[in-house]
This record gives sequence, structure tokens and C-alpha cells, in this order.
Amino acid sequence: MITFRLTLKPIFMKKVIFMSVMALFLTMSVTSCRDTEEKDDRTENERIIDDMKADGAEIKVKEDDGDTKIKMETDDKKVKIKEDDGDVKVKVKTDNDDN
Repeated sequence: MITFRLTLKPIFMKKVIFMSVMALFLTMSVTSCRDTEEKDDRTENERIIDDMKADGAEIKVKEDDGDTKIKMETDDKKVKIKEDDGDVKVKVKTDNDDN
């Protein structure tokens, strides 16, 4: 009985150490990949406006009674954004569209 306890303890400790190392490895590998991408807090409209500005678009903004209309136009793309009372509508038309 004494020899059984002595041989059981090192095997048990090896398993505990192995499981601890594997759990640590798994935790480190998952958390290291979590925030590799930059977070972009801008809305879709802000991203579209910034992209169109970068493309050199002509931008026209019209505001009246809570309604905002933004028209942006480049040589090959037209974007209209209409905001009224919280509703936002975005229309994107490129030259190869049939719309």
C-alpha cells in the first residue's frame, strides 16, 4: 500500500503540471490574437464621407428643418446621404450601375 501511494503521487503531479502548462499556453494564444485589428468607431456614413473626400469628391450639404442631405460626386461614383428625424438613407451609384 505504501508503494502504491509513492508511485501515484509523481504521476498525478506530472499530469497537473502538464495540464497547467497547456491551459496557460491556450490562454496566451487566444488573448494574444484578440485585439490585433484597430477599432473604428466611425459610423458607416462617416466612413463613406471620408472615402469620398479622399477620392476628391465634390460635396454639397443641404440642411432644412432637421433634414440633412449630403451629395457627393466623383467622376465614376455618386453618393447621396439623407438624414431626417433619425432615419438615414444612403444611395451609392457608380457609372457601371444600371440604377
